[in-house]
Amino acid sequence: MKRIALAVSGFLALAFVLNCSSAARITLPLEREWMLVSFKNYPKEDLIRHQAKINLKAPAEDGEIRGGAFMGCNKMFFTAVFKKNGTAKFSDIGSTLMACPDMKLEDDFSESFETMQHYHLEGHFLVLDDNQGNIMKFIASDWD
Repeated sequence: MKRIALAVSGFLALAFVLNCSSAARITLPLEREWMLVSFKNYPKEDLIRHQAKINLKAPAEDGEIRGGAFMGCNKMFFTAVFKKNGTAKFSDIGSTLMACPDMKLEDDFSESFETMQHYHLEGHFLVLDDNQGNIMKFIASDWD
């Protein structure tokens, strides 16, 4: 009887350890939600009003991230690959198809986002650029 009790408690302890280790997955600095704070000639107040953001919290296989974005109307989705050399690639970009009164920011963002080729982190900021002088600057939403 003691052997069975020890086996059961050993199994429960192992299950607890394995469950905790999967919950404590290490995240990379990019794997978070980012609020858009600078893009083209849009005032920061407009970006805040539209709740403009990207979400990079869904890592996938082979270093890809299944991301999402919101620019005030439709939910957008994409696949992103960030390499250690500072290059970035965005593909499989799509969105829901709601018609909203003001979609200029969303249209401009969609058009520019897929052209972004490089990234770098500046403290709590993520900066994307297209190698032509166009940039998108984000701040980590969990930054105090």
